[in-house]
Amino acid sequence: MISTRSIPEGAIDGRQAVATAPDSHVVSKPVPESQTQDPRRYQLNQMKKRYSPIQNTLQDGTTNLQFQLKPSDPDFPFELDYLECELQVPASYPEKPPLLRVKNKDIPRGFAVNIERGWGKLVQENQASTLLALTNALDKNLEAFLSERKAETVILLSFKDTRHLENSSSVLGNTPSPKTETPSKPTPAPTPRKSYVPEESFTEQEICASRARRPQEIRQLEARMSRLPHYQKSADGVVYTLPLEPRRRAELPVELQRVQSVQLIIPLLYPLQPLKVLLNDVESKDAEGLEELFAARAAQQKQMSLTSHMNYLSQNIHTMAKQASAARKQAETLQSSPGDAADSTNQEASAPGIDSEDGKSHIHVIPRPPEWSFGNESGESDDSDSDDYWDSEDESDGGGVAVNTGVGSVSGMAQQVERGTAMSFPYIELHGIELLQVAILNISVKCERCRTLNDITGLRPELEKESSCRKCATAFTAKFRQEMVHQNSVRAGFIDVAGCTVNDMLPSTFVPTCSKCSTPSPGLVSVRAETITNVCRECHAKFTFRLPEVKFLAITHNTTLPPTTGPRRKQEKLGLHAGEPLPGRGACAHYRRSYRWFRFGCCGRVHACDRCHDGAEDHPQERANRMVCGWCSREQRFRVDTCAFCGRGVVGRPGRGFWEGGKGTRDKTRMSRKDKRKFRRVGGSERKRE
Repeated sequence: MISTRSIPEGAIDGRQAVATAPDSHVVSKPVPESQTQDPRRYQLNQMKKRYSPIQNTLQDGTTNLQFQLKPSDPDFPFELDYLECELQVPASYPEKPPLLRVKNKDIPRGFAVNIERGWGKLVQENQASTLLALTNALDKNLEAFLSERKAETVILLSFKDTRHLENSSSVLGNTPSPKTETPSKPTPAPTPRKSYVPEESFTEQEICASRARRPQEIRQLEARMSRLPHYQKSADGVVYTLPLEPRRRAELPVELQRVQSVQLIIPLLYPLQPLKVLLNDVESKDAEGLEELFAARAAQQKQMSLTSHMNYLSQNIHTMAKQASAARKQAETLQSSPGDAADSTNQEASAPGIDSEDGKSHIHVIPRPPEWSFGNESGESDDSDSDDYWDSEDESDGGGVAVNTGVGSVSGMAQQVERGTAMSFPYIELHGIELLQVAILNISVKCERCRTLNDITGLRPELEKESSCRKCATAFTAKFRQEMVHQNSVRAGFIDVAGCTVNDMLPSTFVPTCSKCSTPSPGLVSVRAETITNVCRECHAKFTFRLPEVKFLAITHNTTLPPTTGPRRKQEKLGLHAGEPLPGRGACAHYRRSYRWFRFGCCGRVHACDRCHDGAEDHPQERANRMVCGWCSREQRFRVDTCAFCGRGVVGRPGRGFWEGGKGTRDKTRMSRKDKRKFRRVGGSERKRE
């Protein structure tokens, strides 16, 4: 046998026949025939299969490929989800090198230039490599390119329009205006421009807070709206086109019922700068008043998120439209009536005269109270706040005040009353579903008296259910008020409870409505973090919904506790001091190794064991749920073997099998082989005992 531990250089070992392969045996890597004939087309097809880019061809024959490159390094240190790349492949490639342009808006231009220069270096160093190989090399060196010093770039500043500042200075009196026309026009003109007179300035802390809040709320808005059909985002990330589904489309004015989407303008310094909204699919003059109302409310409610603003708009657009229409009519009345601004109060009294021309002289107009002004921003969507809009269109009424006496108005009003505990499904996923409602709700509640968890099942909308605690028999009630869940609202309703608090949602029954045929499906049972997929019975379309999380928000406190079934027992005073041991460490004559006392649930008294209880009491015992540690005298919930406070064992260790005094043992497996009792009487007396 030949040893292979020390083989001289140049010798032949057992793995390879020769030290170096001859040149005639070296074969180059095979190249496909299509790559040899047309390398440009072959490499473009490779990029299409790998990244599925958006391709377009320019007039000079240059091919542009737009794709997203995701960093493959799992420890990539930068917060970059995708690198937006535009690869320009000239018509004469590979004679002319390809160019790369970075299109990410969140990457400063200086770092984007570093990536583009790095691409150029890779192309020069690897001229024989394919486009796919160069892209993979870019992926490997992306961290190094972004770590380089930021390249110097040129910033182009646009002209700043200062005409509004000139106008505002004239209002202040710096340049008096020579025009002396009607006094009604110059007074409302400076009103919308007062915010520009002292140009707003913000501190660095406010700017940093706004820059941190804006991306967070935009991510939440995109997660909710990005999969909807009308969603669009501008290149600068300021204007977002979002779908809008009014809750009461039929109550909107005719000119606004066609609205399907809105443009939400989010300034760069949001929320320091107010939001703006533009309604699509309608005339600008019809939507101007409503857009101004939304902007005014957004400026006042800066603590609300972008999603909350959109939810409010979809839920209350009909009310805002009525307010805007009434405000516009009031402004037209003030402008059309002759007289000075001081006679504005008399102009309201002239309203009955207008009705007298139509033959309704018997109608007396009651002035609107000041607390019912159109600028009400309390957040409630009362339909009664703007009944003037509908009264003006109704010609058949003989006068009077419109009273809402329909079932629909009551239900709509109940949806806006926020009381009890609100149940919502944040981050809900709805695919192929336009509406989702909870048909039968099952919840677990916590008793306010003993904090014991109880289950309440079979809660149906608007039906109150009574139950009682399984431990202390305290009565409590629960009532579920249902709301619709859709893409713009994640709140499922409110739960009114008394004597308990809501803890969690158990498996409940949901009724989804198909988004294609608007047909409600039969009830489907679901629970938190469970994905339900089914098929519509009418159009056979597939739909899916998932509840990643269920949240409960206590808006108002529960009602007072109902009276208990009887007087509460007085707490037994034992005279114990925490940290000191019990008498005899809690042991009794029945159990010498039990170092604790038990508080029995039947009478609430403390006894050392069950036998001690039976000897002192005249009623049958019930299981004890609490105990007092014999080492530290602290009362706590029942534990099996140790104290929750001092950690010492409350049950003595079992015997080790030795005789008393430690001189012997009965366990034959532990006996010494030298012990004469280990093998004596094996099977003799034991069989007789059996």
